Amino acid sequence: MRLRHFLYIIMCCASLLSCSVQYKFNGASIDYTKVKTIQIADFPVRSTYVWGPMGSMFNNQLKDIYANHTRLQQVKRNGDLRIEGEIISYQQRNKSVSSEGYSAQTELSMTVNVRFTNRTNTKENFERQFTATATYDTTQSLNAVQERLVQEMIKDITEQIFNATVANW
Repeated sequence: MRLRHFLYIIMCCASLLSCSVQYKFNGASIDYTKVKTIQIADFPVRSTYVWGPMGSMFNNQLKDIYANHTRLQQVKRNGDLRIEGEIISYQQRNKSVSSEGYSAQTELSMTVNVRFTNRTNTKENFERQFTATATYDTTQSLNAVQERLVQEMIKDITEQIFNATVANW
């Protein structure tokens, strides 16, 4: 009886180990048999209004999202995928007005122009603009909130770019 019970447990464990299902939650749908490398150029800031650290923050985040969510090797030239472009707009505007007629909220916006080239499937090539916005109360100074808001907008835009280039959704 013990032997039968022991064999039953071993068979259950063996069947559980032999079956496996794999899910990817990183959002990337890349055929790694065809696409192995990605070339990401630094995006210059071409906006009339500029916050100094914004360019390097954007470039680092864009490269990090591909490094962390794909197995693509980043190369300096001749990548199977190529992403290039420029930060074309960084601006602020009044978003809402208080009952006294003063600005109550200010909206920051950032727009990036992206050129994407897929050497293995040219039908996926595009040039497109991606925009993100962030709002802050006018009672706060821009200097006090700028770094946090720019980080939020950069995160949003780099996720948009990632989804448009390799997530296919």
